[in-house]
Amino acid sequence: MKAVICTEPGTLEHIDLPWPTPVEGLVPVDIRMIGICGTDFHIYKGLHPFLEYPRVMGHELSGVVAEDGATLKKGTEVVINPYLACGHCRACGKGKTNCCANLKVLGVHMDGGMCERILMPEGNLYPAGTLGLRNAAMIEFLAIGAHAVRRSDLQPGDRVLVVGAGPIGVGTAFFAKLAGGLVTVMDASADRLAQVRDTLGFHETIQAGDGALAEADRLTDGDRFDMVFDATGNARAMEASFDFVGSGGGIVMVGVLKADITFDDPEFHRRELTIRATRNATKQDFETVMNAVAGGHIPMDAIATHSDTFDALPEALPAWLAGADRPLKAVVSL
Repeated sequence: MKAVICTEPGTLEHIDLPWPTPVEGLVPVDIRMIGICGTDFHIYKGLHPFLEYPRVMGHELSGVVAEDGATLKKGTEVVINPYLACGHCRACGKGKTNCCANLKVLGVHMDGGMCERILMPEGNLYPAGTLGLRNAAMIEFLAIGAHAVRRSDLQPGDRVLVVGAGPIGVGTAFFAKLAGGLVTVMDASADRLAQVRDTLGFHETIQAGDGALAEADRLTDGDRFDMVFDATGNARAMEASFDFVGSGGGIVMVGVLKADITFDDPEFHRRELTIRATRNATKQDFETVMNAVAGGHIPMDAIATHSDTFDALPEALPAWLAGADRPLKAVVSL
């Protein structure tokens, strides 16, 4: 079968792999759409902290069931949950399958879905219903934002700052808004902020830089924000995000990177801040996103800014990374 592999940082190649051999308890799924994630860009650039090369990437996936499973019938269009939990560690026992002690993520810890067919546990396949295959391939990254918001103690009416207007930040912003937050988005890119305002409907924005704190004070009457979500994956930005949290507020670190970050401990205590990590998503978060998309609450057409074919992927991905017109979300069809 056809596949695309990242043999080493900076190198993507088309290869032929054997078709997967049937395994009891696993359902074959023919991949139809692949979302390109910041994680894929990090893998391509050699910046991902949990990865060994070579690797078939791809974890934002939709497909069609190729053979009948226990409950899913052949031909069913599915959203694929790429998080493979062990089911028996303490985290799994608490329902925190997203941070399973033995978690394997498709395209990161094991080969993923940039290929024609994969085998998946049936419990990781969710019928797409009326979503369509493109939207079904965009559920996973939105579920990360939905999970981040669920991890927070955001209350209706809270002033919320989302730092980073990439796809994860945008997803977080939408679910913070759906939870009743008054959302402001901050990013270093004026073009990305214009897109957030003009296309996605987040009218309060702050351009990161020297005047950002003053603008935050203006927007919040000096109180700053009740909840800050950092979706940058940039150490300097993550450290700076603490400055935007008001007294009694919280910060959720959505982005991850291979680095240490520090914060001012006296200020952390003076303002009695709460800091949370967030990782991946659970079935509950996938269902939250699928319902929101089906209900028309997320502008999927505006988020899906770029597309190409599987055959063109080894050239398209580096071009997207290097070009001035960076995708908000790119989706590849197979």
